Amino acid sequence: MAGIADFEVKTASGGTEPMANHAGKVLLIVNVASKCGFTPQYEGLEALYRKHKDQGFEVLGFPCNQFGAQEPGNAEEIASFCSLTYDVTFPVFAKIDVNGPEADPLYEYLKKAAPGLMGSTGIKWNFTKFLVDRDGKVVRRYAPQAKPEDIAKDIVALLNK
Repeated sequence: MAGIADFEVKTASGGTEPMANHAGKVLLIVNVASKCGFTPQYEGLEALYRKHKDQGFEVLGFPCNQFGAQEPGNAEEIASFCSLTYDVTFPVFAKIDVNGPEADPLYEYLKKAAPGLMGSTGIKWNFTKFLVDRDGKVVRRYAPQAKPEDIAKDIVALLNK
């Protein structure tokens, strides 16, 4: 099975970036949306990122429009919203699908590595979170309603390993 570092993702500017660029870091990978009830979690995600980035932690946001069309904007609009509304400084990549035939390969990997309740693999909604350790192993999947501050203890535990 491939590892996190084996994937390439699309950047918001239209290029690609190897996930190997994030190797050796603890990652929180999140499918995000600008018009979702969970959108205020951007604030908590940014707070986690700022607090722990110097210890080797990154939040990686992947906009997704598959749930209630809650991410209708283009890359520029999404970046502007994140910056102006929540002062987001963590990487936000190109809009992707997380489910279905066009699902991004990284998300196919994440879903298999950390299934949801009762072994389900589909992403149920925006702001599903995947925690990845420094070795690129998917450690845990969190439901959309899991608040970033409630995940902090798991992040700190991995950073201190």
